[in-house]
Amino acid sequence: MIKLRKGTVKGITYEDDKLQEITVRIDGNDISAMNYTVFTGRLKQGDSVILNTTATSLGLGTGGYDFVISKNEEFESAGPGHIMKLRYTPLQHSAMSVEEEGSPYRDKITGFKGLGGGYVIICPLHSMMAITATALKYLKGIKISYVMTDSGCLPISFSKIVRHLKEKKIIDATITIGQAFGGDLEAVNIYTGLIAAKEICHADVILVSMGPGITGTNTKYGFSGADEGYIIDAVNDLKGRAVYVPRISFSDSRDRHKGISHHSMTSLKELCHTHSDVVLPEMDRLSYEILEKQIFLLKSTGRCDFYDKNGGYITDAMNKFDLSIRTMGRVYEDDPYFYKTCAAAARFVMDNLYL
Repeated sequence: MIKLRKGTVKGITYEDDKLQEITVRIDGNDISAMNYTVFTGRLKQGDSVILNTTATSLGLGTGGYDFVISKNEEFESAGPGHIMKLRYTPLQHSAMSVEEEGSPYRDKITGFKGLGGGYVIICPLHSMMAITATALKYLKGIKISYVMTDSGCLPISFSKIVRHLKEKKIIDATITIGQAFGGDLEAVNIYTGLIAAKEICHADVILVSMGPGITGTNTKYGFSGADEGYIIDAVNDLKGRAVYVPRISFSDSRDRHKGISHHSMTSLKELCHTHSDVVLPEMDRLSYEILEKQIFLLKSTGRCDFYDKNGGYITDAMNKFDLSIRTMGRVYEDDPYFYKTCAAAARFVMDNLYL
């Protein structure tokens, strides 16, 4: 189904060059909405708009926002590039991809030789990317590039945490791949996204994750993070070193996400075919015992090497940058090992990174 509704812009609560957060009046009610300027241009108070209200009408996530489809006037935005994003939809638009002819970066893509053992950290959730990036920058002022896949939210401008990470100079560059769009650079797929991070952005460490919003179905393979398997393989294909951050929780009410999440187990046990380093935080004996069987199963594949590192400094890291990062509505105190796992991976990489 799809649900579209007409409304009038009442006010603008935030705006930058790519996005406006607005309030729209519909039938006497004020509704929060997002406007991506690439599609409609900049809105002003009093403009008549059409909103996609499908997700909120179903009681789903999307941060409680509806999305502007159009306003009642012609619009054209100018810009270079011929690679279509959101292809064959009413919102398809062209972007300059790093690979295409005419790109100023094409020679760097075609001349690529390999990642040279460079570290690529794969995070199953968007929040985990943010925590890991914060931990990395806290430990040392390295260059960090974030490659956002198209498994979750497609416009990177929707992510408030990316906005904060860029403002605080924690993330130095963003690359959106596939149908995701709006990064500092655009790339067609994970391979060229990784190449761009190394050759164009000169990243010391590359982070990869989906944008906000993971889809799950409580089935073994039916989750949008299933691309983690081939991302690990892509890193190894390009001669990088893959570090996978397992999704660990002891506070999630769902049994399938306690200990190492069943999604992470599936990605590591079945969906990847090459090696990754998996880093766990130092933890109390009782918590570790919950993970022991899962760790044994993953070690039996012969593709995972496990390491333990101290991740307890993550609260100091978030405090330093004045960040409060939530995951599934939870903060650090609600699920500390979730946060410590990300920080442990960052510690492992920094302990082994040669600059």
